[in-house]
Amino acid sequence: MALSHMGLLRPVLRHALARQLSCPRVLTTVRATTPLLTHQNPHLAATCARFYATKKAKAKAKGQPAKVNINSALVEDIIDLDEVKGDMTAVLNTLKDDFTRSLSIRTSPGALDHIVVTTKDGKFPLNQLGQVSMKSPQLIVVNMTSSPEATVAVTRALRESSMKLNPEVDGAIIKVPIPKVTREHRENLGKLAKQLSNKAKDSLRRVRSNAVSQVKKAKEDHSEDTIRLLEKQVEQMADNMAADIDKQLASKTKELLG
Repeated sequence: MALSHMGLLRPVLRHALARQLSCPRVLTTVRATTPLLTHQNPHLAATCARFYATKKAKAKAKGQPAKVNINSALVEDIIDLDEVKGDMTAVLNTLKDDFTRSLSIRTSPGALDHIVVTTKDGKFPLNQLGQVSMKSPQLIVVNMTSSPEATVAVTRALRESSMKLNPEVDGAIIKVPIPKVTREHRENLGKLAKQLSNKAKDSLRRVRSNAVSQVKKAKEDHSEDTIRLLEKQVEQMADNMAADIDKQLASKTKELLG
């Protein structure tokens, strides 16, 4: 009778023990206290081996690259990682500013703030040379009374800007008709957004290349593992920033095209 009950309980006990063996701490304890269990029960040993093999295979199948997170203070004699990150972040911020200034489908006086005017005295933001105001949703006026000598330069800067404007001069007043927001105009802005994001990626690649070159210069004084990890850290930072650039482009494209 007792032997019969033991026969019924054995599968249950085997299943419970296998679950316990999935934890490394428990496995250590079980091996220390019951060294003969797997020897006496080959089936249990095989089950555990299959369990760990499957778990290891699943972990490997994920294919996730190991992330590197180096303390910048420990490698500051090789490269300033904080500075590299700052340079990469600056690229992203420039792209955001370009999107805001050049790709807005809403008209406002600030829409012309990004335009830089080249004069014989140097380069100046348009809003420092003239007073910009809205006369209607389709018309911006630039009053050049304070700097009439720069009227020609401002007109040229407006015409050559990426906004495809056709300014009209009336004495000291520059009238700037705003193109109607058509589907074609939206698509053109979408193409410009792509161009700006590609330009940002080019800048990002230059930052990454300069950083990797700086790291490689330290090969003689540091181990190969240190150099390799630093290169991987720089690549990882660049990849993360490139992903952020793609997100900005996707968001702006959706805004422009609807």
